[in-house]
Amino acid sequence: MKFNIIIEKAEEGGFNVKVPALDGCFTQGDTEEEAMTNAKEAIVCYLEGLEKINQIKSSPDVTVKELEVLL
Repeated sequence: MKFNIIIEKAEEGGFNVKVPALDGCFTQGDTEEEAMTNAKEAIVCYLEGLEKINQIKSSPDVTVKELEVLL
């Protein structure tokens, strides 16, 4: 799979990366190369998390509910 990413220099140094197609998927790195490597790992983890959620939802003896927590 291919994903577009947004990579920007961070004010404090290093690089920030966002994956627009995956809401909330972001990472960073000290160098652009490190940020790209971390982005690949973040995408894999994000997709693995979605797979786990789908497995839970497809279990007949499990109920999934949304819970909102206010801070």
